Amino acid sequence: MNRIATSRIFTGRTQKERADETRARILDAAIHAFSENGLAGARTEQIAEAAGVNKALLYYYFTSKDALYAATLESMAERVMASSIAALSGKSSAGERFLQFVLNHFDRIHSQRAFQSLMQQELMRLRQGEESALRPIVEKVFRPMTGRVQELLAEGMRTRELIHVDPWQIMYAALGANVFYFLSAPVMGLLKGKNLFDRRALTARRRAAVEYLGQTIFCDRRHGARVAARVLGHTPMPRSGPFKRLGSTGLSQQLEVKRK
Repeated sequence: MNRIATSRIFTGRTQKERADETRARILDAAIHAFSENGLAGARTEQIAEAAGVNKALLYYYFTSKDALYAATLESMAERVMASSIAALSGKSSAGERFLQFVLNHFDRIHSQRAFQSLMQQELMRLRQGEESALRPIVEKVFRPMTGRVQELLAEGMRTRELIHVDPWQIMYAALGANVFYFLSAPVMGLLKGKNLFDRRALTARRRAAVEYLGQTIFCDRRHGARVAARVLGHTPMPRSGPFKRLGSTGLSQQLEVKRK
């Protein structure tokens, strides 16, 4: 029996499996560090320590801090794509799959705060004309996913389940509403006198968003209402991630002062 086979018996894992596990630990630690501190503020020493490796090993897997950052963003984007593609797949109607996709988008924003934080940072860098890791991610992940959504909407219009309008307008209306809710929640929460990141508020907004689409993008509103109810009934809301970057702590404090 050769040495590799013997090692496999005693360790239960191949060298590649151990290497993949180490790389995954580094990426998990990097996701936390970069989402909390940004590219400039994150320290590779802290990432290595959190991953349980030394700095030299970190640089063995990732040649530079920028390379680690790009790999981190790509890893998160691929997870998002896998989840979104799953929502777009299946044997249900085009309209139902689209509502599932929109609900998945809402749930991702409130449950995967690390990814949202990374995306916000990259959008700022892009707006400021800086080199951004988003460009390759757009081509590798978001363009194929957007193409799938466009095909789905075209199918829904072709079968006359969905109203015939510009598909991009449906996407802007559906996904844009989700994004606006979370971006405006601190201010809107002050206007309404409640914390819009509270689970009950999130549950109500999630339901309202899907029910609204059931009444607006379907040719038959009764059919749209049934589809919306089915999608909501089959998709429990995941646990929310931390919202400190969106100011929920400050909002809660202000609301508490207001009550007093």
